[in-house]
Amino acid sequence: MNDYVIEMLNITKSFPGIKANDDVTLQLRKGEIHALLGENGAGKSTLMSILFGLYQPDSGKILKDGKPVDINNPNDANSLGIGMVHQHFKLVEVFSVLDNIILGAEDVKMGVLQKKNARKKVIELSQNYGLRVDPDALIEDISVGMQQRVEILKMLYRDNDILIFDEPTAVLTPQEIDELLQIMRNFAAEGKSILFITHKLNEIMAVADRCTVLRKGKCIGTVNVADTTKEELSKMMVGRDVSMQVEKKDIAVGSVVLEVRDITVPGKYKKKDAVKNVSFEVRAGEIVCLAGIEGNGQTEFVAALTGLEPMSKGRIRLNGKDITNTTIRERSRAGISHIPEDRHKHGLVLDYTLEENMVLQRYWEPAFQESGFIKRGAVRSYAERLIEEYDVRSGQGPITIARSMSGGNQQKAIVGREIDRGCDLLVAVQPTRGLDVGAIENIHRQIEAVRDSRKAVLLVSLELDEVMSLSDRILVMYEGEIVGEFDPKTTTVQELGLYMAGARRQGEEDVYDEE
Repeated sequence: MNDYVIEMLNITKSFPGIKANDDVTLQLRKGEIHALLGENGAGKSTLMSILFGLYQPDSGKILKDGKPVDINNPNDANSLGIGMVHQHFKLVEVFSVLDNIILGAEDVKMGVLQKKNARKKVIELSQNYGLRVDPDALIEDISVGMQQRVEILKMLYRDNDILIFDEPTAVLTPQEIDELLQIMRNFAAEGKSILFITHKLNEIMAVADRCTVLRKGKCIGTVNVADTTKEELSKMMVGRDVSMQVEKKDIAVGSVVLEVRDITVPGKYKKKDAVKNVSFEVRAGEIVCLAGIEGNGQTEFVAALTGLEPMSKGRIRLNGKDITNTTIRERSRAGISHIPEDRHKHGLVLDYTLEENMVLQRYWEPAFQESGFIKRGAVRSYAERLIEEYDVRSGQGPITIARSMSGGNQQKAIVGREIDRGCDLLVAVQPTRGLDVGAIENIHRQIEAVRDSRKAVLLVSLELDEVMSLSDRILVMYEGEIVGEFDPKTTTVQELGLYMAGARRQGEEDVYDEE
């Protein structure tokens, strides 16, 4: 008897300039969590998009319960019980949670939308699986973690039993990741089958039964997770040994590059301040990390620092010059590089080419324009150098449309552009979000090189391993305030966690006494 619920046999798919999947075979068993691992651009999302009907393979076949099936669109996939949570969520922000869940599967009588039964089913599913989602909340008002739960509910509402998760933890906090992994275990325990795309080896080791590795579009092999190690998986993925430990040189810090004093930023609805009287300095030759659980003011602080949002109070000095009331471009030209948290909203113009995106903040410089006309040859040469240096994989090189690239390669393009500008202050927000281990290793080295060249780095990260290995100083932010400053050489992840959760604050006794 065939125990595979899904078989993708000899799948090949090409796009202009690139073979995304090259004779790939993947087999999923009933009730298992099957991880799909690979570098950015290895073809993982393309393979899952074929299974969900978003793309059609050039060759190969798909079997469901041993029988060949045609999946021409997502409706076909849903009818076969296949659901997918995409890396970038497919939600209508101005709609409610309930409206998003039933969209495309509405119950209509006499032309009138029937929501009563749908609401009851959504509430029951939410309670049964511990998802705790408010059906009446607007998507634009809920956290990224909650939005992901809405995507999961969309699959459950349609009674899907084959669940595809594409990079599901890339935008989650550590606590939300733990909760999601437990939800996945619960799904598998009741017989649902899960395909799980990720770059994070710890998550594979924690939750997956088997793992299939792709490299440059080819299937390297499938292994039982219990019989392998993170090091072996990492080598299968990138073809070499990878070191995630940053070996920083000891250098004496220099003069103050960034000075912020009493920065206060109003919250989204002006009911309370998102950032409250924050003051600190970053000096030349050091990496200062602003650490904290997502939603504690880091996003609003960086938006105020870079000019994306107004402050209600405070002063910002860069190299001793007051830049408090300057524009975004003026701050950029004064010496700030910014790797943004949201690469689509603030990092790229998605319908521009890769080379146009590479010069977004420099196109007016003499190197790239003359008499108001862009020097296309100079832009092309510059983009090609960054593509090579940062291993940005794209089907058509510099002329690739940014929207068509994988999320990880979009991120590498932004990181390369911002670091290469050689500014005095690099503001790096989640710089390795969505990157594979090989790319993370490279980006960490590049950020370390910025520090070693006597520049200042302000790092904002949720990844505590990254915080501990990259930082020279750590500032913990909780509810919009700096509650502690630490030396990574003398602190622990556990101690940082207490301050990030609000249980402790430097200069005070514990916020609560342990029983």
